[in-house]
Amino acid sequence: MATSLHLTAFMRPVSLHSGAWRYPGAAPDANFNFGLLKSFIQKLEAAKFDAFFMADHLAVLNMPIEALSRSHTVTSFEPFTLLSALAAVTERIGLAATATTTFDEPYHVARRFASLDHISNGRAAWNIVTTSNPDAARNFGLEDHVEHGERYGRAREFFDVVTGLWDSFADDAFIRDRESGIFFDPAKMHVLDHHGEAFKVRGPLNIARPVQGWPVIVQAGQSEPGRQLAAETAELVFCSPRDRASGKQLYADIKGRMPAAGRSPDALKILPAALIVIGDSVEEAKAKRLTLDSLVHEATAFASLSIAIGHDVSRFDPDGPLPELPETNASKTGQAQAVRLAREENLTVRQLAQRYGGYAGLAFVGTPQSIADEMQTWLEEAASDGFTIVFPYLPEGLDDVTQRLVPELQRRGLFRRDYEGTTLRDHLKLARPKNRFFA
Repeated sequence: MATSLHLTAFMRPVSLHSGAWRYPGAAPDANFNFGLLKSFIQKLEAAKFDAFFMADHLAVLNMPIEALSRSHTVTSFEPFTLLSALAAVTERIGLAATATTTFDEPYHVARRFASLDHISNGRAAWNIVTTSNPDAARNFGLEDHVEHGERYGRAREFFDVVTGLWDSFADDAFIRDRESGIFFDPAKMHVLDHHGEAFKVRGPLNIARPVQGWPVIVQAGQSEPGRQLAAETAELVFCSPRDRASGKQLYADIKGRMPAAGRSPDALKILPAALIVIGDSVEEAKAKRLTLDSLVHEATAFASLSIAIGHDVSRFDPDGPLPELPETNASKTGQAQAVRLAREENLTVRQLAQRYGGYAGLAFVGTPQSIADEMQTWLEEAASDGFTIVFPYLPEGLDDVTQRLVPELQRRGLFRRDYEGTTLRDHLKLARPKNRFFA
C-alpha cells in the first residue's frame, strides 16, 4: 500500500482527557511548560507527524467551578506566541493554530497567519472556528452570545476577506532592485476594498504573500453549516465521529458536497480525533485506560454522565451495572451510545461516568499492532485520511505513539519514513492556491 496516512497531534490542551495531568509519571504542568512543549514537538517531528495542532478558548469560566478547579485546561499559552517560538526549534512539522471568526477581525487573523507562515518557512495552518462559549462573549463586550446561523454567515465572509488579504501582493511583487531603488512593483499590489454584510476592509495586507500562498485551512465543525463550510473552504477537517460507521458517513457527506462547490474531494483531508492508549497486550492497554479514567473526580464524572443519558445517575448504585433507562427528552443517540458502551465493556456506573468525565470520544486501546489494524481499516474503508492523535497523558503517552505505533505504521507502508517536502502543503499533498488577483 502506498504511504497515505496523515497524523496530526492535538496539543492544546496537551490531552483532552481531564485526568491526564494526574496520571502516574505525567507532567501536571505540561500545558504551560515551554521546555516540555518544545521536547514534545521535537519528538513529533522526529516521528514525521504532519502537524502540531493547537485548539484555543477565550474564557476561563466555561464549566462549573467544581469541575473547573480540577481542570488542567484552565491555563495555556496564546497560540501564535507559542507556535512562533516553536517554529524556531523545528524545521518541518506543521503548526496549526485556532483563531475565531466570532471575536476577531479578518485583518488581524490574516496578518498573524501570514507572519507565522513566513517565520516557519511555510508550515502554518488556520483552524477556523465559530466560538460557541457564551463566557467568551462576555470577554469581548457582549452580554449575549452571537446566534449560531449568524456565526457561520460571518465565518464564510471572514474566510473570503482573509484569503483576499493574503493575495494582496503577487508572489514576485518584491523586486528589491538596488540599482533603480524600487523595493516593490506597485502594479503587483491589490487593494481589496471589501464591503460585505459583516465587514468593511480596505487592505492591502502589510505583509508579503504567505510562503504557501495561503496557510492550510482547517475546519472543525460537524453541524450542517459546519459541514457545508468545510466542503466550500477547508483543506483539513478535524472531527469526532463516535465510531467507524459514523466516520464513513461524515467522510462521504463532506467529500460528496465538494464537487458542487467546484472542488475536488482530494483537496480535503479528514482526520478524526482519536485517543490512543498503548500496552504490551490489549488487556494491559485497557487497564491503563481504566486507571486513567479513575483519576476523573466523581463530581465531574457523574455530572457528565447525567447530561449524556438524561437521568440523575447519583440515584444509581455506583458500583453496579447501568440499569435499564426509561425514555427522556435527552438525546436518544447519546443515551443509546452510553448504554452500548456500558454493556460492551462491562463497565459499572462509576466507570462509565469516569469515561464520560474524562474522554468519551473515539479511542483506540490496544497494542501497536491492533491499533495499526484499526487505522488501516479506517483508511481502506474511506472513513478517514488519517487521525488527529489525542494523547492520554504526557510524556509517556506521546512516547508510546512516536516510538511504538509510528514504526508499526511505517513497517506496513502506511506512514512516511521521512518528509518529502518542506511545507505543510507538501506533507498533506495539497496544491498551492493561485493568487486570485495576479496570474
